[in-house]
Amino acid sequence: MTNASSPWDGEFSRFFVERAQNLRATAYMLCGDWHRAEDITQAALTKLYVVWPKLAKHDALVSYARKVVIRTFLAENRRLWRRRERLTHDLPEQVAHEGETEQRMLVRAALSRVPPRQRAVLVLRYWEDLSVEQTAAVLGCSNGTVKSQTARGLAALRRALAQSEAAVPDGGEHCVRR
Repeated sequence: MTNASSPWDGEFSRFFVERAQNLRATAYMLCGDWHRAEDITQAALTKLYVVWPKLAKHDALVSYARKVVIRTFLAENRRLWRRRERLTHDLPEQVAHEGETEQRMLVRAALSRVPPRQRAVLVLRYWEDLSVEQTAAVLGCSNGTVKSQTARGLAALRRALAQSEAAVPDGGEHCVRR
């Protein structure tokens, strides 16, 4: 059996090594689950590999790859909302990663309760630090939609945090640091 490789394999492999971790971190911020983030990232990178030879603007690969991750996440949520298991009030135990504070965990949990499209906007604007215009380009929507989804997403995040604070005895301020 011969090992057939395409002429762009080396170029794609370099891109993969350089960007896969950042794309996975973005996917994690969207879904809140490292395993699911890995699945989203792999699906997005597979889609990117298929169209790699057709990509004319290799200088815009990072933003295009981010767009594919976001759209893969949103498409998955549209498909899965009917099949997803029913949530309960009892949360499973979560392993805290070294250096992860309780506040950060509360923000991530609250972010998971924000609707997917609004969550995508919040992650792009505040985690990826994209402008309104850049976020609109990634999501394929207008600047006004990004602004309204940002406002609604922040309101939903604040409500979720308020519910979390009510459940935590000491309350406290919440922040996320990269």
